[in-house]
Amino acid sequence: MNEANKNLLTRFATAVVMVPLMLAMLYLAPPIVFFLFVLLATVVGAVEFFKMTHPGDSAAQGVGVVTSVGVSLVLYFLLDDPRALLAVALGVPMIAILTPLWRLGDIETAALRTCAGAFGPLWLGGLTLLPRMLKEHGAPRGAGLIILTLAIGWIADTAGYFAGRFLGKHKLYPAVSPKKTVEGAIGAVLGATLSPVVAHFTVLPSLPLVPGIVLGLVAGTVGQLGDLGESLLKRSTGIKDSGAIVPGHGGILDRVDAVLLVSVFVYLFSRFLMA
Repeated sequence: MNEANKNLLTRFATAVVMVPLMLAMLYLAPPIVFFLFVLLATVVGAVEFFKMTHPGDSAAQGVGVVTSVGVSLVLYFLLDDPRALLAVALGVPMIAILTPLWRLGDIETAALRTCAGAFGPLWLGGLTLLPRMLKEHGAPRGAGLIILTLAIGWIADTAGYFAGRFLGKHKLYPAVSPKKTVEGAIGAVLGATLSPVVAHFTVLPSLPLVPGIVLGLVAGTVGQLGDLGESLLKRSTGIKDSGAIVPGHGGILDRVDAVLLVSVFVYLFSRFLMA
């Protein structure tokens, strides 16, 4: 069995384990259980991120992880409180600028580490919008929104993989991701656009069909950009995979890079365009 087929088999085995676990948390457990699961993923993702941006500085990495947890807690428990959001908007950059003053390190990378310290927790905080949707809408609607979000991100990834593998001829952005192709990106967006149609007829009948298709098209495109953005982060720091915690997928960031952005669009859609 070649390496590509072994990787595909590992991905399938991971899905067989994770999908029933996710469904049980979404439909059978209290919302706080899924939040704790996502919070754990956020912690692991933050460790991966700050190891890339703050190599060799475990203290600064710890500050970044704690800040990311703080953002997640605010988004889950206090999202509707403007005072809490203001505290995040002002507090995270403040922590980011103070950390390099405490942990100076190489002064030539201080600006990069400062920006990463502000960007990382806010970027990773987007993952918390998944359990927030479950908290606000409950099951089955909130669970359906989460499945839609994951489907837009992950079905797009699968569709893009096969389209790129069998049809890919034209490189998409070789300076950032040498293996991605234009054909793979088109397949990914088509897969993302199909996801709301499937969700409408299965787990989320309250999703308006035509606006949902537009959501899938836009969020699927943005998710592809999120994937490229994470590839840029890894490439700029000389890392192939953000981690190895998810068999067949690499690290947490490798698995949720698209979902981090898609979740923002689905959450806003659920708040403003779904009755």
